[in-house]
Amino acid sequence: MAKMIHTMIRVLDLEKSIKFYADALGLHESHRLDFPDFALVYLRNPENDVELELTLNKGRTEAYTHGTGYGHVGVVVDDVAATHEKLAAAGYAPTPVREFKRGDELLARFFFIQDPDGYKIEILERHGHYQ
Repeated sequence: MAKMIHTMIRVLDLEKSIKFYADALGLHESHRLDFPDFALVYLRNPENDVELELTLNKGRTEAYTHGTGYGHVGVVVDDVAATHEKLAAAGYAPTPVREFKRGDELLARFFFIQDPDGYKIEILERHGHYQ
């Protein structure tokens, strides 16, 4: 069986992105590979086996486009309301908390934020399928 180990996104300002992911999701640098033309920085926290790989193409000044294929990265937290409040206070402009239901059954409670490069991140409350 295959084991998922990382997902990669391209960023324009590596330090700004590292700060965002530390502040917003508690992800910290676990490994860095620095080359003349590019750098790869892997982020994780103790709850994860999967890493987020930030790729910096040195010298690039033009923003990346996300096209029509990229959706979002999903993470879970114990208390979505408290996380929303913390991120709003930090200036990360989360969308309103929403509930996803099937009839009266709560399937998910969530909101979205965007990183400095516009990648969407869904913050879900630990519940049901989302553990």
